[in-house]
Amino acid sequence: MECDFSHNFNCDEQLDLHLSKINSQHMNIRFLVNGLVFLWTLLSFAQEKLYVSYAIPDSLVANANAVIRLNDISINLRSSHEMQVVQKRIITVLNKNGNEAADTYVYYDNNIKIRELEAVVYDAFGAQIKKIKKNDFKDISAVSGGTLYSDSRVKYLDYTPIAYPYTIEFTTEIINKNTAFIWPFRPIDDYYVSTQKSTYSIERPPYLQIRTKEKNFESFNLEKVEDSTKTTFKVENLKAIEPEMYGPSFFDVSPTVLVAATQFSLEGVESVVENWNDFGTWMYQDLIKNTHDLPQSTILKVQELVKDETTDLGKAKKVYQYVQDKTRYISVQVGIGGWKPFNTSEVDRLGYGDCKGLSNYTMALLKAVGVKSNYVVLYAGESQRSFEKDFAAMMGNHVILNVPLENQDIWLECTNQKVPFGFIGDFTDDRDVLVVSPEGGKIIHTKKYEAEESIQYIQGSYNVSSEGRIDAKVKVKSNGIQYNSKYPLESETERDLDTYYKNRWGYINRMSIKDMHLENNKDDIQFVEEVSFQAPNYSKIIGNRMLLNVNAFNRNEHIPDRCRDRKHVLKVKRGFKDLDEVEIKIPTNYLVETLPKNNNIENKFGVYKTELTLKDEHTLIYRREFTIRDGEFPKEDYKAFRDFYKTVSRKDNAKIALIKT
Repeated sequence: MECDFSHNFNCDEQLDLHLSKINSQHMNIRFLVNGLVFLWTLLSFAQEKLYVSYAIPDSLVANANAVIRLNDISINLRSSHEMQVVQKRIITVLNKNGNEAADTYVYYDNNIKIRELEAVVYDAFGAQIKKIKKNDFKDISAVSGGTLYSDSRVKYLDYTPIAYPYTIEFTTEIINKNTAFIWPFRPIDDYYVSTQKSTYSIERPPYLQIRTKEKNFESFNLEKVEDSTKTTFKVENLKAIEPEMYGPSFFDVSPTVLVAATQFSLEGVESVVENWNDFGTWMYQDLIKNTHDLPQSTILKVQELVKDETTDLGKAKKVYQYVQDKTRYISVQVGIGGWKPFNTSEVDRLGYGDCKGLSNYTMALLKAVGVKSNYVVLYAGESQRSFEKDFAAMMGNHVILNVPLENQDIWLECTNQKVPFGFIGDFTDDRDVLVVSPEGGKIIHTKKYEAEESIQYIQGSYNVSSEGRIDAKVKVKSNGIQYNSKYPLESETERDLDTYYKNRWGYINRMSIKDMHLENNKDDIQFVEEVSFQAPNYSKIIGNRMLLNVNAFNRNEHIPDRCRDRKHVLKVKRGFKDLDEVEIKIPTNYLVETLPKNNNIENKFGVYKTELTLKDEHTLIYRREFTIRDGEFPKEDYKAFRDFYKTVSRKDNAKIALIKT
């Protein structure tokens, strides 16, 4: 059989073309495989770098005790009554001060189930040291010993490092049947902690809506991706925040995204909330209303107690004292997430309760005598943390009571048996809180103690002997916020009081307390201290001269820390005013040689005035006023503020020169 030449040529050409295609495909496959291997190698290397302490950028190590290398939180809001939370957190602890920042713990209770829990520890070079499984974590109650009972527990890693730095990879997965609390996106956990990368995503069915609020991201590049069922946030390379004296609280400066579901469930109680009015309505109708079941005998008792009172204020005072005399505070954290108060009949029978139970009990008693009051949820603490006015969500850690009268709002702390009626002090003052009533909820500001209210009056005298000894008597009356720091002294032992006053006047060497008398005037909300003491060698004798420090009772020794590169505003949270008048008797064989100049300083931060006058040749009168005004000032004012305190401190150490006759 013959074969056509051209046909043979075409066959060979097609064969070559076919072989060429095969080779090309093989090359593409090899290229793809090599590319995937290369990419996998890069990803593996990048992942491994997260465990190597020395791979952290210098900018993130500066001012940091720990560095969050990666914090990835994924929330799947499966329905209004169940969510899955998965977290992977890799953190490098640089020194012992950073150990607490590891945050290797997870809470659980009857509604929170832990599906996965693991930790892996690496040394500074990324070599694995230890792997800890779920059953190896410590398991304890999540509340303090002051709690009577609670169903909340915590599993935590008890790890003692052998060297610094080290890295921990912490992985958790939980299923939570309560959806009222959704973790916020908070890429920086605390002061002195920086973040290399932090991601957060929340996924939900189309019929579930979430609300978010972004705070304090002005200085950071926050990436946000959002569609109908998923929202994702990412941020990288956040430097550590340093605390600044007289600065805003951490929650006011740290970047945060608040997240809340419009439809949520708390212990099976469903709710739809879009604003604070909705939230208050839900709380009152579903958590509070059905707990008011006071026994008739108790109702009759309090009605008899207030029968002679003609005003709501008078009735409220009587009821408040009744609660203080009858009950005591014990924390109880069970039921609807620790949010639903116990029935008032139970508190009445037992004589104790937590902040929710005691406030609710007081509210029911006031209702029984015809006085309206409202349940109040807030953040308690010295930091004055406020609720977000424009973002309704589960917030707060404490409950008090509000009594709205015609011309004022009375705020009642129902967990303290010693605090006067209507006094809340620095635990709950000057902040936005949620007031709950049958009509709904609204944000109201609690009482602010002005500097003119927070006055400390000192009336004192002291005699100076020719040997330099002083015998002193002083009476101190404290009001407002200054009362707040004094009234706990009423419960101290004599020994502890002796130590307290020696520390308070620590600039007087070898002081011996001769007598103490304390009075807590709850009606006037004033604390009175009367103290007498003696101190040898108070003044300094040089030849025929004696140098005498004028201010024996109230020297300012506080000077704010130096802050060269301040980042945040100057914030004075609470003002005060000190008024002192002291009579000084000098030895009869000495005369005044020179007196320090009087002072009259007034600026935006406050006032400092002193006046020293001769009553007679052996008697002087020393008057002093020192006022600090609260407020927020530009960060550039901090140096002037610090200088003001330095000036006061220096002038409070002014001396009189006496010469021997």
